[in-house]
Amino acid sequence: MEQNKDIIDLTEVYQQLKKKKKVFFIVWPIVFALSCLWILPEPRYYKCDVTLAPEMTGEDLGGGLASVASQFGVNIGGGAGTDAIYPTLYPDVMNSNEFIINLLKIKIKTLDGSISTDYYTYMTKHQKKNWLKQPFKKMMGGIASLFVKKDTLQSKSKGTAMNAFQMSKKDYDLVQGLKQKITCNVDKKTEVITISVQDQDPLVSAIMADSVRQHLQNFIIQYRTNKTRIDVQHYLKLTKDAKKEYDASVIKYSSYCDANQDVQLQSFMSKRDELENEMQLKFNTYSALRTQLEAMRAKLQEKTPAFTTLQNATVPVLPAGPKRMIFVIGMCIMATFVTVFWLTRKSLFKTTKKDEQTKE
Repeated sequence: MEQNKDIIDLTEVYQQLKKKKKVFFIVWPIVFALSCLWILPEPRYYKCDVTLAPEMTGEDLGGGLASVASQFGVNIGGGAGTDAIYPTLYPDVMNSNEFIINLLKIKIKTLDGSISTDYYTYMTKHQKKNWLKQPFKKMMGGIASLFVKKDTLQSKSKGTAMNAFQMSKKDYDLVQGLKQKITCNVDKKTEVITISVQDQDPLVSAIMADSVRQHLQNFIIQYRTNKTRIDVQHYLKLTKDAKKEYDASVIKYSSYCDANQDVQLQSFMSKRDELENEMQLKFNTYSALRTQLEAMRAKLQEKTPAFTTLQNATVPVLPAGPKRMIFVIGMCIMATFVTVFWLTRKSLFKTTKKDEQTKE
């Protein structure tokens, strides 16, 4: 009997929808028109991806154990040697304010060649906006300003010289927006790095993707080789000083011998031997420091990480979004469900009340 009631109820719902089918022919065109009106002014954006594979050296902690663990999605820190920055931390590096601010100085150019400027100027003055959303944003901003204190913080530096320590509200919003457009993902199993950049211009997205790759590589190289580079500079200075002292001792010894060629006195010979020994000591010191300098340079080369570019930046041909057709179809489907619920709400509520009364 309960199954019959269900069949009767469904039939009743179907009959109600059939009688009011004209409502759908009114709702669908309205929803379709409003959806198109809302999504069509939305600027298209393009996406460019760059894929990198970091170098794996013999200094890796855990060696094979880290490799085996990574196959199960577990990272035990064995993929970056003794460094504190593992590939899994690269997204956090790129998400820092300092990293994003350093990108604002990059020179960009649009595909049609109409704009050629730095990235900061491009993002603040040359972005297309949805004209339909602007009144709503201004209205919401006006309402929010009634409950939020006015931004009195002024940045000490503006433009490409933006200070990450103290930013204005406008600069902060810009940096946060760029963090959404510039992203980095790392595969925990393979440690393959994927850098993605979204922009309204395809050429700008490709330029920025390649520039972000270069900036990330430079940051990692700078971090991993910082101590070794300091040692190289230190030994280079010591080697130059030792070379000067050795050259001075050679000149002193040569001048003394030239001035006393025919002298056979024991005092002369003792002084000559003393200068010669001093010259030899200076040469030994210089030679040892030069050997140490070459060793430190070799160590610097060994410490410098290498990245293999699996996929270079290419100018995208097709836009990545917005998905206008999917949006319109989705809104029509949603409107259909809402209309069905609205038209059959009385029957549904009646059935619910009858079930409650039956239980009582």
